[in-house]
Formats: sequence, structure tokens, C-alpha cells
Amino acid sequence: MLGGYWQKIAVVDLSAEKVDYLYPAEEDLKKYIGASGLGAKLLYENLDAGVDPLSPANIMICMTGPYVGAKVPQSGRWELITKSPLTGIYLESDCGGKWGPALKSCGLDGIMVKGKAKEPVYITIVDDDIQIKKATHLWGKGAFETDKLIKEELGRGSQSICIGQAGETLVKLASIMSDGREGRAAGRGGGGAVMGSKNLKAIGVKGSKTPSIANQESFDKLLDEIRTKTKDVHEGPLGTYGTSCAVEIFNDCGDLPIKNWLWGSWDKARMVSGQRLAETILKKRYHCSSCLIGCGRTVEVPDGKFKMETGGGPEYETLGMLGSNCLVDDVEAIAKANEYCNDFGMDTISVGSAIGFLMEAWEHGMISAKDTGGLEMTWGNGEAMVEMVKKIALRQDIGEDCSQGILAAVKRVGPASAEFAVHTKGLDFPAHDPRGRGGLGVAYATSNRGACHMQAYNQDFEGEGCFNIADLGYDAPMPPYTNEGKGKFVADQQHFMSMMDSLKLCKFSVFGGMTVGPMTQFLNHITGWGLTNEQWLECGERIFNLKRLFNTREGVSRKDDTLPPRILTSPRQGGSGDYVPDLGFMLRDYYRARGWDEWGIPTPETLNRLGLDQYDYRKGPRTTENQR
Repeated sequence: MLGGYWQKIAVVDLSAEKVDYLYPAEEDLKKYIGASGLGAKLLYENLDAGVDPLSPANIMICMTGPYVGAKVPQSGRWELITKSPLTGIYLESDCGGKWGPALKSCGLDGIMVKGKAKEPVYITIVDDDIQIKKATHLWGKGAFETDKLIKEELGRGSQSICIGQAGETLVKLASIMSDGREGRAAGRGGGGAVMGSKNLKAIGVKGSKTPSIANQESFDKLLDEIRTKTKDVHEGPLGTYGTSCAVEIFNDCGDLPIKNWLWGSWDKARMVSGQRLAETILKKRYHCSSCLIGCGRTVEVPDGKFKMETGGGPEYETLGMLGSNCLVDDVEAIAKANEYCNDFGMDTISVGSAIGFLMEAWEHGMISAKDTGGLEMTWGNGEAMVEMVKKIALRQDIGEDCSQGILAAVKRVGPASAEFAVHTKGLDFPAHDPRGRGGLGVAYATSNRGACHMQAYNQDFEGEGCFNIADLGYDAPMPPYTNEGKGKFVADQQHFMSMMDSLKLCKFSVFGGMTVGPMTQFLNHITGWGLTNEQWLECGERIFNLKRLFNTREGVSRKDDTLPPRILTSPRQGGSGDYVPDLGFMLRDYYRARGWDEWGIPTPETLNRLGLDQYDYRKGPRTTENQR
């Protein structure tokens, strides 16, 4: 058996009520690694172009990678790969918590779900036993109770992923949730709606198997080195205050979303910071499986109008999108809205974007209490923000339109509102501004799932005090308010992050010394391979290009690689001054660095170099045989 892999993926056909298996060849694993990369290959080869994402023909793939189960620090993750109902293009969504390693312990690298059940069901996997069961007792329940019931059924050591009511009713902002009240989420792009469209409520897993490691002694030596370096991150701001430790820093440099991306700075930024959480409602830190950092927050609001039990607290993206983006400075209100999102099962980023959009529409007189069910959507109104979260989840009043995404909300409010709908390819911006970190402009424009800060993750590598990655060829952080060199920089980062998403490694690992060299070494020690750093990065390039080819097949080209008018034409002032990204300049640099043509499509020469010529849209797809 190849170290780090089971070479086995379960295929559950809900329509046929049948379980089968795929057995990936080692050659494919070397080229696509796992999780995001192998998942993209499977999605491309098993899904026809033009399929309705909410039809039974769509497939959802939940994948681990070779690091999962090997106790590499920060590797307890899994990846959702499917076609997005929100954007109609490629979707991957990363999730921490404890479910990924539990799935791997069942002797599986992943699970592919096809078809649609005749009635609500859930799947249980206990080592080699996979069952499809009726979910009558679970349907209609929130994610917290569903998780509790699954774990009670399967017993100690079990874990589950599930959808709440938002996924059941096909809210296109719906997430797939895990870890109960701790609220880990495969959040972006509507993966929960795909699961709901299949009448699939949950997947519970419990296993007893451990994947092998080819070179244990070398692995253990490197593990000790990385653990020592990661200790500093655990004891630093990220561990102490969580992801929101940087709220005030991002406010100062022009990266924080404020008033639906209108303002340059906010004098109340500290009120929604990690430091403020620590002073008020923080109860303890939360660690995902194999994590040495512990950036997760567990909070409690014991009484008052936003009372909530102990559970997962808001992280940076949530505090940015439901807080500063809406001018809500009450962390208790944000925590309550976050709790509703976790239990109903919704993406806090897109929900916060929708509410900021509604508040600006309210300010301009484009909507009224008649549209909102009586809520006054004024800036900073925490109570209205919390109630609107419920309306979006339950598809009530204007929440019905928001539940179908920002483009549906624009259609309801009116064409002029498109001017302040902040998205790319239908996916709302996360809580980082390209006017404060210039590379984010080309990163958002070219991300394969729409506006995404994680596919390049360059916001922490631009500006004073940021990190540099010498083994990518960058000996110093990139300057933030410039366009020069950003296209190639983003392409390099996308290769790097494609590998992290395929190995299944938390992005925060880079702060503990996990850059290209150590990641390649870990992979070689686990598998027994002998990949060089250059071969490792080429895998990342291949993976990113394959995802682009999936989107090209769906009609995506340069016309779609763009940013909203507010970001391209309106300087923030504040910390970022008059800077706006020159997207045309950066895209030219980016396409040249990638070997893409003027339409933003990989050239035949690039595809041939990467071994992807069989996926050239000009020739049509060719399916390869994965079973043996």
C-alpha cells in the first residue's frame, strides 16, 4: 500500500441506492496529489458541461489528502468539490474540524455522491460498512441537533457533516457543517444546497484504521522541527486572539470591508476585533484535528437579547462581513448572527455581503419595510442584521431573493443596485479589499470559484510586517499598493495554495515554517516518492489549470475575470490612499506568466507541458478509466 493513501474512494449512488469504489492509480496521485487536485480531476471527468448544479446529475466529492491521518500539524481537513449552484462554475470549499481524519480512518481517501434519493437520507460509514439510511428523524433539524443525533447513534469517536434547514430548502448560500456547536464549515458557494438537492442530510463516519508512512524516522525528525516552529504561532496573536487578531491592522492598511466597501477606515474597528472578543464573550480556544495553533474561538453570551449557549464564535471573515461591513459594532449581535448561520448552515461571508447590500439599498430608498418584513435595515442595526439572517435562511420576504445570491438580490432591488453589489462571477467578496492589497485584484478576478482570498492567499504576503516565501522566489513581502509583478506573484501563490488544498493543510501552517521545501519533504517521507520542489510546484500549476479548464468548458473566459465598479474606480482613501488596482495591467502580466492566451484560456503548449492536453476544450473532454 502506498504511504499516505488508501487508493480507495467510495462512490455512493443515491438514485440507485448502490455503493461502488474508485481506485486511483499511483500515477494520478503523483500528478494530482489528492483532495482539491484529485477532486478536480474526478469532477471534470464525471460531470458533463452545462449540468444544472441542483439536478441529480451533479456530483459532490468530499476528499482528504495524503497528510490527513499522518499527524502533520494543521492537516486535519477535507475538501468539498462540486459545481456551484451560486455561480454555476467550479466549486471547492475547505473545512477544518475533525471529520476529515475520521473519514480517512475508515480506509477511504474520499467519497463521491451521485444522484438523488427518493426521500431524505443520511449515509453512515463505519470502517468498511457503508449504509444509506432514512433521515425522517433528522430532516428539518438544525446542524447542531443533527450532529448530536448522528454522534449518539455511531458512538464515541464518530464525526459527521450535515446541512441545516438552509441546505434542505436549497438556499444557495448554504454550507455543509461539521463539529456541532463548534461550527466548522465548508462554507462558500452553496455546497449545502447541492447536498440538500440530493435529499442527503448528513454523512456520519467512524473508523479504526491508520494509513502507513513510508519513511517514519525521517518523518518524525521533520515533524519535531515543525512543531517547534509552530509553537511560536500558538503563543502569538493568531493563537491568542484568533483570526480576528488582525482586524485593526487591516483597518489601518485599507483591507477591512467597511460600510459595504465604501469607507477607508472605521474608528470602531477595535469593537469587532479578536482583542474585544477576548475581553467580553470568549470562553476558550478551539483546535481542529492535528492543530497546534488553536485559532478557533468558543464564545458564550449568557443573557440579553443576543443570548447564546457556548459554541463557535465569529472569526475574522464573519466579524468583517457581519460587523464592519454593516457598521455593526456589537460583538454579541455578530456572535448571535454567526450562531444562526452555523445552525441553519449558511456562509457568513455571503450572508454578511447580502445584509450590507440591503443596508445600502435601504439608505438609497430602494427598499422599504414592506420588502424586509418590517425590519429597518439601517447601518449598524445589529438587531435587524440578526433577524435578516433568519429571513435569508427561511427564505422570507426579501430574504428569499438574498437566499439565491447577490445577482438575485440585484434583480429584486433594481438594476441601479448592481453598482454596489460586490462580487466576482457571482461569489461575494470575502473580508479583504484589493484596494488595500493590490494582488487581491487579480487573485479575485482569476480564482476558479469566484472572489476568493484563499486560492492565492496573498493578503498576508503584501505589505510591511507581512511574510515572505523565499523558496517561491520572494525574499521580501510584496508592496501592497502597486500593480507591477502582481500577476506572476499571484500565479505563483495559486500553485502553492493548490498544493496546500490538495495535501489538505491549513494555510496558517506557513507561519510555522511550512513552506515549499518542508511540504515536499513531508510528502516524500509519507509516500516514499522523491519529488523535487520544482515538481511539487508543477503539480500545483497543473491542478489550477485543470480547474480553469472546467470553467472554460462552462463558458468562462477573460470577460468574466473582472472586479466590481466600486473596487476598480473608487479609491478608499484611509490607509490605502488613492490606490485602485489596474486590473488590465495585472491580467496581462498574469496571463503571460501562466501561458494563457488573450482570452484567458490555457494555450495548447501550456496544456501539453502540464500533461493536460486531453482536457483541451477545443478537442472536447476525454474520460479516463479510474477503476480497476
